[in-house]
This record gives sequence, C-alpha cells and structure tokens, in this order.
Amino acid sequence: MTRDRVARRSRQRLDASLVASFLPDRPADGHKGTFGHVLAVAGSLEWAGAALLTGTAALRMGAGLATLALPASLQPMLVGRVPELMSLGLPETDPGSVDGDAAALVIARHAHRAMILGPGLRPGPGTDRLVLRLLEGAGTPAEQGGPAAEGVPAPAVIDATALRSLAAIEEWWERRVRLCVVTPHPGEFARLDGAPVGADDAQREERAIAAAGRWSVVVVLKGARTVVAAPDGRVAVSPVSNPALGTGGTGDVLSGVIASLLAQGVPTWEASCLGVYLHAAAGERVRDRIGDAGLLASDLVAELPLARRDLTRRTGDRRIGFAPR
Repeated sequence: MTRDRVARRSRQRLDASLVASFLPDRPADGHKGTFGHVLAVAGSLEWAGAALLTGTAALRMGAGLATLALPASLQPMLVGRVPELMSLGLPETDPGSVDGDAAALVIARHAHRAMILGPGLRPGPGTDRLVLRLLEGAGTPAEQGGPAAEGVPAPAVIDATALRSLAAIEEWWERRVRLCVVTPHPGEFARLDGAPVGADDAQREERAIAAAGRWSVVVVLKGARTVVAAPDGRVAVSPVSNPALGTGGTGDVLSGVIASLLAQGVPTWEASCLGVYLHAAAGERVRDRIGDAGLLASDLVAELPLARRDLTRRTGDRRIGFAPR
C-alpha cells in the first residue's frame, strides 16, 4: 500500500473526540517529579520574551518543573520574571550568542524529560552547532523514570531559530537520534522542505505527510487548520481558523504546550495533536472574550489550564496513562 493510501485512510479531524484519550493522568499522589521536567533552550537579547512564553506555557500545561537554558547574559534580565521558572546559564561566544559545543556540555549535566529547542535563539554558527549536537543526542540526562533511564535521549520540540539551523544541516534527519516534533509555520517549512507551500489545504496536508515520512519526525505545520503528520502516515487536521492567534509569540506557547505533554509521558504524535487542540481551544476562549484582534501570547498562556480542564470534564474516565518515553 502506498503512503498516500495509508495517509488517506488514517486522516482524522483534530477535535475533542480524537484527543480525549490522549490526556495524561493526574494521580492524586503525584508530585513535581511525576509530571516531568521541561528544559527550554531558548532566548536571546532580541527575543528574550520567547523564552518566558515557552517556559511558562510548559508549566501552565501541567509540567512539574521547567528550566530556561539561556545565554548566560540573559539570566540577570529574566530570573524572577516568572518566579516558578528555573534558569540555566549557557556559555556564550558574545552576549546573547551561545557557544554550541560548550552549551551542549552544560545541558548534558542538567536533568530533563523533554526539551524545547529554538524559541528566541539568535541565529548564527553557535546556535547551528548547538542544534546539531542536541539532534545527535548530546545533553541526554533525564529524571528517574524518564527516557534517559533507558539510555534514550529526551524527546525534543524543535521550533523557530532551531528550524533555520536544521535547514542549514545537510540531511539532518540522518543525524537525528532523539525523537522530535518540528513545528514550522509555512515559511519555515518551505526552507526545510526546499519549496514553498501554498494555502491549499490538500497540498499542505500532502506535503506534511511526505515530510514526516522522509524525516521520521512528527510535523506540525502551523497556520489556519494546522496539520499534524506522523512518520507512519497518520495525519490529523485542525478545523480551527482563529485570526486572533496571528500575533507574535503564539508559536512559542505551542512549543511549550507540546513539550509539557511529552514530559508528562504522552507520545510524540498524541502530544502534538493534544497540544494543537488545547492551544486552539485556549485561543477560542480568548477570542470569545476580546474578539478577533488584540490577543497577546501571554493571554493564551493564562487560558491553557482552563482549556485542559474543560476537555478533562468532557472525557470523564476516558483518560489513559502513558509510560514516559
């Protein structure tokens, strides 16, 4: 059977009925270690807010802990802005630019169960080198019971500047060791895939399916009616088009949401579908309150636990537990 035929048979509508069973359990005796630790490799002097948004979104989606791995010069600017976020200073080649090899060694000493790589990082050789090192499996420790307990690197959500770095690495998918979710908008996808992608929904779906199979990663092709494609041909398409989400920082929030679910033990395709659904549901909550314009990404963050609560109430006992991976 061809991949196209598999994809057509596997196509699903990304709605509550699909994602209900993907919600991870929240046991009454759980603690911050139970719910996972997200490490966000993010931020620069120019885009410091991206780090705060993605890390805060990870906590709001239920991760037990979140650490911002920042270029060291950013720490004085950001520490304490969100008291619940921890920080880790990364070596720099100059203020705001990471030293790729040295930063990978620092990350390797820091426990985590899922990684966010890219939001707000400054483009440059140091970032390219760091992305490659992490793609190849550097920086793999995790909490007890996490992926590295079995010698497997923690899964990563790759977004923003890190996607630009991937595009500069020849056949990067052949060098990939860790499980990955890539979250490009159409422009980033075109750079990765080598050709523009149009607005036609059928074409976007076909391109995402083909890329997921070729790269062996989950592809979240963002935009109106976001597409989530898995390497095995599964694909889900969101029915949501919300112009209020067309503002800077909402993609950083999505990265934090998906990584948080990964840290809570949800597998990559399921975490991506659930994350896209809850991100869209949070956006709908904001639009209902303020309209189609004026949403700030931080408004979206505040609605995430409420969107999750609403879905949980609809599902009752349909939630299932996932083994950490």
